[in-house]
Amino acid sequence: MNPSAQVFREGSDSAEGRFLERLRSGDEQAYEELVRGYTGRLLATARRFLPRTEDAQDAVQEAFLSAFRSVDRFRGGSRLSTWLHRILVNACLMKLRGASRRPEAPIEDYLPKFDETGHHATRVEDWAISPEKALLSSETRARVRAAIEELPVTYREVLLLRDIEELSTDETARILSVTATAVKVRLHRARLALRTLLVPVFTAGAEA
Repeated sequence: MNPSAQVFREGSDSAEGRFLERLRSGDEQAYEELVRGYTGRLLATARRFLPRTEDAQDAVQEAFLSAFRSVDRFRGGSRLSTWLHRILVNACLMKLRGASRRPEAPIEDYLPKFDETGHHATRVEDWAISPEKALLSSETRARVRAAIEELPVTYREVLLLRDIEELSTDETARILSVTATAVKVRLHRARLALRTLLVPVFTAGAEA
């Protein structure tokens, strides 16, 4: 079996260690094996952040270049796949922020409105089906993706990291260079805003 194949399938620490040594020594074949072994999964991750295929591909390429330049500083404190994932996420966030040149509505525009008594100012509709079931539909997934794209970048990136990539609050805070409290507040507001945007999707047929 190709030694790198064990690494790509989360093989033993010793196999990963040997592969890292090949990378650190400048083994060109090891670099090629790394690209072949991880491009697919990294591209799948990038597409969750960047809807345009070209942007996702660019982010993956940038992530590999960054990994090649910094492999000497990687001490194996985490799995190779985890390290690459973190590099890719940072590349995606940089492109996400750089691409956000259009004016964005403030998050308050998407949050629920309350009257002077503290009750919802407008009727809160019951969702006809659960979001989990709705996401089984490719059409609905596209509409959810479009709704996420409407969120201001500051809130979108927190939602993507916590709810899509399923990173912990602390890890999200480290990536974004903010406090854990800030992550929790932004995530709560992002979820409320997303729910507002998705009301037309999940209430369809509720009155039927």
